Amino acid sequence: MTIKVAIIGATGHTGEELISILLNHPKAQITKLYNTSNEPQIISDVFPKFKNRIDQLCKKPDFNEISKECDLVFLALPHTVSMNYIPKLLKMGKRVIDLSADYRLKNVSVYEKYYKVAHKDKINLKEAVYGLPEIYQAKIKTAKLVANPGCYPTCAILSLAPLVALNLIDLDSIIIDAKSGVSGAGKKIVKEFLFGEIQGDFKAYKVNVHQHAPEIDQILSKLAIKKIKVTFVPHLLPIERGILETIYAKKTADFKLKGNNLVSIYKKFYKNEPFVRIKAQDEFPRIKDVVGTNFCDIGIKEENDKVIIVSVIDNLLKGASGQAVQNMNIMYKLPENMGLL
Repeated sequence: MTIKVAIIGATGHTGEELISILLNHPKAQITKLYNTSNEPQIISDVFPKFKNRIDQLCKKPDFNEISKECDLVFLALPHTVSMNYIPKLLKMGKRVIDLSADYRLKNVSVYEKYYKVAHKDKINLKEAVYGLPEIYQAKIKTAKLVANPGCYPTCAILSLAPLVALNLIDLDSIIIDAKSGVSGAGKKIVKEFLFGEIQGDFKAYKVNVHQHAPEIDQILSKLAIKKIKVTFVPHLLPIERGILETIYAKKTADFKLKGNNLVSIYKKFYKNEPFVRIKAQDEFPRIKDVVGTNFCDIGIKEENDKVIIVSVIDNLLKGASGQAVQNMNIMYKLPENMGLL
């Protein structure tokens, strides 16, 4: 079996990463590459590292081509754009993995509040499966449309899921202090993301109003079977890629581990998950541990009535394109780590 793949949005950061991964994937073939600009481009002119590896023309999406030549479509597009393409792709019978936020938030009013546009595809929104494999693998297997998670939420949810699901922390006490490299903002040219602006600096932004906060709230609330609203403060690091989150929460009044420590609880919770690595007691990960990989590394510390979690991912891989390929593997019943190790 060979999965014939198209990428719409191939010239962005996540499109570039998808191409890199899929060129080395033994069961995937990149059949079509598309962009949303008016100018067709040879992909190896955009990214010279692909010269003589893939020299396809990257042009505006052609649905007739996709219908005849593709099984699966990755959408590596800016937020609010994917919903213009997905209804037609699904109607054609294609399976879709969307790397934007368009199908992550089930509450339309919340989506419209944070992304400032009306949602155009409420019908398919109901059917979209949230693509965090460690939590929703069973649903991903049969999904037609996977909403690939955001980078900050991937790191935060994996860090907190065992504590929330096992009722070990006070759900009102969660504070997420998150830091990301500048590639998380995409390729748009904005003054505050220019090298001269970020080099030698470090700042918080969108303090407790970031669009990823409701995504974190949504999934943790489902795990807790109770509404959760986290405190979420993102920061911009003067580096290209990588996310580090330090998360604080208070233990529940009846916190009991029955002879286990939190490290063993986490290892048991993720024992079958190939891309979650739990550090030894009182050891903590750093961004360099995961850059260029699809891993999420997690360190845990208990401090009297508090729990502190430090976690890291590569925002372009486990936070985007690597996770998207992980989802593809699950959808096509392939080993989850195929092409990613």
